[in-house]
Amino acid sequence: MKQTILSLFLLGSVAGAHAQSRIYVNEYLNIGVGARGLAMAGATAASTSDVYSGYWNPAGLVNMQSDIQAGLMHAEYFAGIFKYDYGAVAIPLKNKDRALGISFIRFATDNIPYTLDYVQPDGSFDESKLKDFSAGDYAVLLSYAQKLNIFKKNPDIHTSIGANAKVLYRNVGSMANAWGFGLDIGLQARYKKWRFGLAAKDITTSYTAWSFHLTDEEKAKFSATGNEIPIKSYEVMLPRFNFGVGRSFLKESSDIQVLAELGFDITTDGKRNTIIASKPISIDPRLGVEASYKNAIFVRAGIGNFYKALDNADTNNIRKYTVFQPSVGVGFKIKSFSVDYAFTSLQMQDNPLMSHVVSIRLDIMRSKKPKAEEAAPAQPPAVPAVAPAEPKKDK
Repeated sequence: MKQTILSLFLLGSVAGAHAQSRIYVNEYLNIGVGARGLAMAGATAASTSDVYSGYWNPAGLVNMQSDIQAGLMHAEYFAGIFKYDYGAVAIPLKNKDRALGISFIRFATDNIPYTLDYVQPDGSFDESKLKDFSAGDYAVLLSYAQKLNIFKKNPDIHTSIGANAKVLYRNVGSMANAWGFGLDIGLQARYKKWRFGLAAKDITTSYTAWSFHLTDEEKAKFSATGNEIPIKSYEVMLPRFNFGVGRSFLKESSDIQVLAELGFDITTDGKRNTIIASKPISIDPRLGVEASYKNAIFVRAGIGNFYKALDNADTNNIRKYTVFQPSVGVGFKIKSFSVDYAFTSLQMQDNPLMSHVVSIRLDIMRSKKPKAEEAAPAQPPAVPAVAPAEPKKDK
């Protein structure tokens, strides 16, 4: 089973490079990062406000409450075959009206057997010829965000804008690699208990250019097995929009807080297997809820990834039913350290594939240096001079 999955991954990476425009291009960028966002089924474009905003919506970076934030996440998929790692650092600038961030993503599988020279002409196996390689997808996101003073006359409305410059890299061992670039833009607005967010990913359309470095022996194997020898090509990532509307339901002074967000993942690359599918736009709705106590203990749940699947009990392959992806999670914050956990299933009804995701966040506060006048030792108060009283004259 493992070799079958790895073979499909490798062949998909190579074959996909021939297509100039297709759906599900660079889909590793849409898996999601951070246990909070994953536990809420990705419904976080409006409420994200920490270092993970560089991925979900860069406009949320200006809402960080610390001077420096760092985040790390590790997840494994398909029984640990695929490793998904994420790391990010974000820093608010002066007066915290602006923020900078950098994020790194790696989605890869390692130690794939390379058996081209493993089987000898006589059918025997030469262990010394057995090698391995890695196939991975990488992305670096450079983020910038700032607050917008659009509604100066209404202090209840807060707006912000952000952008990502993405650098993409993909490789399949020494046989092929690709480079790509993209641009994301995000907006957020808050009005009292309401929150709104829009993240426009690959807004200018992103291109990934592939190049291949096959040896003569590898080309011969491709020809002998009936496979086309790949040449230079490229992939196109069309714009994708994540829209969210959230609301808090309790007073800000309350120890218990409840936040709910309804999100819509809108793709423009063709008809996808989603609950709302058409050409070229498909929509995947999602809902997330987060309850917290004293901003230290969090409980989250979400539901998303709706689509129609054929009912296996129907021998005519006509009847369909709705499949969805549920998720739950918890989080804990102790002073400047936060740890979050998410538990998701790729499919609820049939043969659920469970995934465990853990992410951490570190908030760093700079020490406040006293000003020069505050640092100087206090001087004793000056005693005002009192003039001697004049002697009274007798009347």
